[in-house]
Amino acid sequence: MSRKGKIDFIITGALIAAAYAGLTYLCNAFGLAYGQIQLRLSEVLTILPVFTSAAIPGLTIGCFLANIGSFNAADMVFGTAATLAAAVLTYFLKDFRIKGLPILAFLPPVLVNAIVIGLEIAFFFMPEADFFWAFVISGLQVGLGQLIVCFVFGIPFYLVVKKYRIFKK
Repeated sequence: MSRKGKIDFIITGALIAAAYAGLTYLCNAFGLAYGQIQLRLSEVLTILPVFTSAAIPGLTIGCFLANIGSFNAADMVFGTAATLAAAVLTYFLKDFRIKGLPILAFLPPVLVNAIVIGLEIAFFFMPEADFFWAFVISGLQVGLGQLIVCFVFGIPFYLVVKKYRIFKK
């Protein structure tokens, strides 16, 4: 990668990180960013690894910065790890398309967050509850929020980014 390519990669990642953190803090103003029921609009950005690998560190750093707002060390660690894993999986699923749409690439943020954040909530925030059911309920709640954001808002976002070639190859 050339020097210009490295600089572009860093700047792109930094912009994605800032957008993710900023959108999460905006959602938090409406009580939608943290907890069992989450509708983080920042999660629409999780499709960006389809367009650029710079989105992987960008989303990861953005998630870490956003999770500072939760004042929860577990969320900073596990939420950030979940975002990293989902971003990498999204990147590797970018070429599997159905009718030209990378539908499988929309799934990792939904599934990984449902599992990881569901486990986190059950373990750290519901210790008195039956662990299995606390995990199932939390995982379904987180997964449903992710599903709404990643598909209902994420697909139109993907189409706009693609149409206007925001990330040129």
